[in-house]
Amino acid sequence: MQKINQILTLFLAIAIAACGGADSSVSSIVAGGDLETIRAKKKELAGQLKQVEQDISILDSAIAANTVNSNLPLVTTIQTNLEEFYHFVELQGDVTTKQNLLIYPEVPGTLLKVFVEEGQRVNKGALLGKIDDGGLGSQLIQMKTQLELAKTTFERQERLWNQKIGSEIQYLQSKTNYESQRNAVAQMESQLEKFNVRAPFSGVIDDVIKDQGSVVSPGPGSEIFRIVNLSNMYIEVLVPESYITSVIPGKDVKVFFPVLNKSIDGKVKETGNHINPNNRSFTVRIPVSNQGGMIKPNLMAKVEINDYYSEEAVLIPQSIINENAEGDQYVYVVKDVKGDKTATASRAIITTGQTQGDRVEVLSGIGPGTNLIVEGARSVKDGQEVKILKN
Repeated sequence: MQKINQILTLFLAIAIAACGGADSSVSSIVAGGDLETIRAKKKELAGQLKQVEQDISILDSAIAANTVNSNLPLVTTIQTNLEEFYHFVELQGDVTTKQNLLIYPEVPGTLLKVFVEEGQRVNKGALLGKIDDGGLGSQLIQMKTQLELAKTTFERQERLWNQKIGSEIQYLQSKTNYESQRNAVAQMESQLEKFNVRAPFSGVIDDVIKDQGSVVSPGPGSEIFRIVNLSNMYIEVLVPESYITSVIPGKDVKVFFPVLNKSIDGKVKETGNHINPNNRSFTVRIPVSNQGGMIKPNLMAKVEINDYYSEEAVLIPQSIINENAEGDQYVYVVKDVKGDKTATASRAIITTGQTQGDRVEVLSGIGPGTNLIVEGARSVKDGQEVKILKN
């Protein structure tokens, strides 16, 4: 470029000097007054002028050819390739457990004894508290005494009957009395067991609601304990019905607890069989491990459920996608790349699929190995020459 400028400057200097010399010659010819000589000189100078104009045109073309690249739009490109693609639907859910229970008394009475405290782990069937039985325990002792007598009488009558001694009616009466007394004792024992408050499952005593000595009775307001099983919890999420075919048991899940700043991985265990008509959604349950015991019922969780996977997907930045008046999406690719990194921008109509973050899956229109314009994609036009900064 510098060399061409030097040549042009030298050429113009020579032309100007030539014109200056010609001015002196022309003056003398005009002063001579010979019309034929004047005409001949004019013809000569016209020919020189024409040649100068042609030379200047050639030089202009050379200048334009060497300065066009500096005026081309500057772009950067990336090359597409095939990669795994996981799409996740982002939702919100709450930690819950089916084993989160308020324990009510089965019978009225005074809470005589509380055997546990808050935070204590208990096994299923463990005795948590005892209610005053109102003297039924003493009645049971008497009934057991009567049962022993009825049993002895029956056994004696049975031996006599086997020896063909005594009447059949005596034998049958003793047998009936014994069985009746035995059933009465069993019934009383069952009734007395209701005065013992036991753990319905293994878990942790979350709250001791009633103090020892309180008067309790069945029904709301007489809760004695709350027991929770923190090792058998799950996250319950409402999923829009449009995902009913893609969110199924076994799908991978990413769970994040904002309050704990903790993430865990899981899988969908079960999906509901009912679509809620009010919000057009179905329920999904995701089991969660509670190592450390920090996860509590009703804790809020952000859930990402994998609803789509492609083993070989073409992914591109969402920012480079344009849309025309017809609603078609397109990107710009570079073609005919030359050694000086100049190329032609070409519009490619594409069909897109799922979007995850700032990346979009391309289903058709471009394939792997395509050079896409990234920086400058919003300013170039179809068929325009561009300069590639880096590839």
